[in-house]
Amino acid sequence: MQSTWLDRLERKIGRFSIPNLMNLILVGMAVVFVSDLFLFAQYGITLSQYLYFDRNAIFHGEVWRILSFLFIPINSSPLWILFSMYFYWLIGSGLERQWGSFRFNVFYFCGIIGTILSGLITGYVGNTYLNLSLFLAFALLYPDFQVMLFFILPVKMKWLAWLDVAFLLIEFIMNNWSGRLSILFAFANILLFFGKDFWQFFQNQYRRYQYRKKMK
Repeated sequence: MQSTWLDRLERKIGRFSIPNLMNLILVGMAVVFVSDLFLFAQYGITLSQYLYFDRNAIFHGEVWRILSFLFIPINSSPLWILFSMYFYWLIGSGLERQWGSFRFNVFYFCGIIGTILSGLITGYVGNTYLNLSLFLAFALLYPDFQVMLFFILPVKMKWLAWLDVAFLLIEFIMNNWSGRLSILFAFANILLFFGKDFWQFFQNQYRRYQYRKKMK
């Protein structure tokens, strides 16, 4: 995170950053989740159905859908929603602690913009890939951080990240172009923030390969 453009941007507008942004998103998800349970039990409808990103609905005046999709709950199971929200609270707070509020805001909002652009092009989009981009960013910063998978198995983030990458590759191959575009846009900010690190990694690997080749 030594990017000069980010440093300049932070000096100019850093005071407008939103602290604990992920907490606000998760509180919104919790409100929607509880509302869905109540409304479905009483009236057979959900609040979520009025929050999904739908280009046609947006163009017909339901402009809140441009952002409201961010608050769609991660999971529909009462048990797994608690696990999911705790997990993303851990990720969000870890990224903000490492980067600071402003840079975390930039990362998340870049992901939001990419997701919205994808939705405007394809018609529909969700928050799944956006949330997964947060997970990958955390794994890149904290590869050896250990979590308890299913509250039982200790697993390092880097191994979960490889599973995540494998899942995304399968999704990209099996999906239609609408889904592929969603994946590409949602993860563009990974390259924006970590592209220099990736490039240096590949350069180092190439130098090591050249060195071993010369030694032989």
